[in-house]
Amino acid sequence: MSPLPSVEAADGVAVVADVVCLGESMVTFVPSRPGRLADVPSFARGIGGAESNVACGLARAGHSARWISRVGTDGFGEHLVREIAATGVDTAYVQRDPRRPTGIYFRTAGERAVGAESIDGDGAVDGVAASEPLAEVLYYRAGSAAAAMSPALIPRERAWSGRVLHLTGITPALSADCRALMREVTARAPGRPLVSFDLNYRVSLWRREEEEGADGESGPAVLLDLARRCDLVFVGEDEAEAVWGARGPEAIRAALPEPEVLVVKQGGAGATAYARRPGEDADDVTFEPAPRVDVVAPVGAGDAFAAGFLSGTLRGLSVAERLRHGHLMAAAALTVPGDLGTPPSRAHADHLVALDATRWGTLRFGPGWTDLPSPAEKWAETAAVEVPDS
Repeated sequence: MSPLPSVEAADGVAVVADVVCLGESMVTFVPSRPGRLADVPSFARGIGGAESNVACGLARAGHSARWISRVGTDGFGEHLVREIAATGVDTAYVQRDPRRPTGIYFRTAGERAVGAESIDGDGAVDGVAASEPLAEVLYYRAGSAAAAMSPALIPRERAWSGRVLHLTGITPALSADCRALMREVTARAPGRPLVSFDLNYRVSLWRREEEEGADGESGPAVLLDLARRCDLVFVGEDEAEAVWGARGPEAIRAALPEPEVLVVKQGGAGATAYARRPGEDADDVTFEPAPRVDVVAPVGAGDAFAAGFLSGTLRGLSVAERLRHGHLMAAAALTVPGDLGTPPSRAHADHLVALDATRWGTLRFGPGWTDLPSPAEKWAETAAVEVPDS
């Protein structure tokens, strides 16, 4: 496949970036030791936001990335913009709001819930113990600066100032204005770039919006409409079942026939991509297994996967190679405590992606693997080692 073509910048718009990521980021507070939020004595500060995570991952992978959002004129907003810019992301279009705060949230370690269940402080779902620990997540983002994003505040020309526009399903859950903005930037019109959309279903956000009944729109219907307007869609297999009742990759593709490329993330098993054949009403279907990973924390892996796949898309790689690059970026995120892992060098990643199916299937990644010598230099001593099947 050929790399994505370059595009011309509109009048008054900054130099075109490889990828523009639009959405809210927040300051995160993570407990200093394991335990319930009610019990831990202190927290470490970090940053988090699906869209900015993707922008940071792409910038660290050597692409030009731009993040568009709004923050308050407070210390948290200053910290967010400074930390994201430090990764090489262009933050020139981030707006400061003197009347609204920057969003923050607190979370414990563990997997996010994706269904409509309630989660108590012991990680139980509706009072029943979960098979894997679920994170406690408390958002303080209602009325945030980013929740005020709208077509009037975020001109479409700025959102379209890249070869790719990356969005997620978090933004439309923030407010009616944000939903209007999402519809504006996904409208098909001359000059529209390739539009990428990661479902990123956040049940608590949609529950709040639906309870408030601002415009009578349901989360599943809004997300389905937006996904169908986009060119490249990422969706977790568990998310699709929770949101639309679609079970398995084929059912998800049947629910989303419009995108040119649909990527169904299947957790530790791998990912399946449906890519429409040019000029045909048929797909090429590609599955790539995920390598084994010694997980430090599960947060940020989906965003890192999207960054890796988008990197491969920008480079014109095959769908199978894009999936493998997604898996490698996810492995980098899974082996660090925070949302952002350091991706492997491009040469290191390309070496791993080029392995045959047998050797790819024996990879295992542990903490620090991206900092060690590349396989070409010293394969036997890297943390990405080949292990025999048990």
